[in-house]
Amino acid sequence: MRYCFGVDIGGTTVKMGLFHFDGSLVEKWEIETRKENHGEKILPDVATAIQEKMKAHKLEKEAVLGVGVGIPAPVTDEGIVQATANLGWGYKEVKHELETLVGIPVRVGNDANVAALGEMWKGGGFGHKNMIMVTLGTGVGGGIISNGHMVVGGHGAGGEIGHVCVNYDETEQCGCGNRGCLEQYASATGIVRLTKKRLAKNEDATVLRNEEISAKTVFDAVKENDTVAIEIAKEFGKYLGYALANLAAAVDPEMIVIGGGVSKAGTILLDYITESFRERALFANKECRFELARLGNDAGIYGAAKLILE
Repeated sequence: MRYCFGVDIGGTTVKMGLFHFDGSLVEKWEIETRKENHGEKILPDVATAIQEKMKAHKLEKEAVLGVGVGIPAPVTDEGIVQATANLGWGYKEVKHELETLVGIPVRVGNDANVAALGEMWKGGGFGHKNMIMVTLGTGVGGGIISNGHMVVGGHGAGGEIGHVCVNYDETEQCGCGNRGCLEQYASATGIVRLTKKRLAKNEDATVLRNEEISAKTVFDAVKENDTVAIEIAKEFGKYLGYALANLAAAVDPEMIVIGGGVSKAGTILLDYITESFRERALFANKECRFELARLGNDAGIYGAAKLILE
């Protein structure tokens, strides 16, 4: 029996999984992401956790095909990271360093791209090879899968959907330094921003004035047919749907998978996105399917394992 490891390095925890070569999950667990001293302990901790699990399962190195790793930063095909926003790393040869530590082949990818690969393989995109995945959380992440493979790009930044410009008149700055990025309107924080602006516009009655504003409370209000909440959902859907229509014209996906915390609103979320998407999509893309992600927080470890098994 052959095995591989899938590793999803996040700012708080590192999610890890041991998989059979057929893609079935044997065991999953987490360790703390220790970021002190510029994150110098992260990779050694990952290596130690892998080695301990190999001992527990009595696995020799020859039985392990490799270790796949997802990282919250642009990553080159050579497994090199120039900088990370929340791990403390600057330039780092992740593939080389982890291979040296564990003595096993390593492949590395951007975490959103890797999650998209996981959803294509075992989740919402199952059975399809051309897919866009969008993760709607604190920010907007994403990944593009073309013919079953991640679109990495020349600088490791392929699939940075959240930083497509959707409003050229925006004056407020996105976290990336630009203005008018999709992330400013379609993330959880972006939905809160849209809501606060709408509530300041006039005194229209809405349950949102009595709630702590969040993406969840907005879509809960939508489900109750709150007029103001529906306006906000339509604006959110317009920004995201139009952006995805533009992307679809470039990459021609069979389907688009929506994940992240905001997707917990359920299928009602898709109604507002697909309406705007079909309004602007190229004729060849209009019938592109939309699905909610299915793997949740496990998408990263599944995609990381797929890096080894593909």
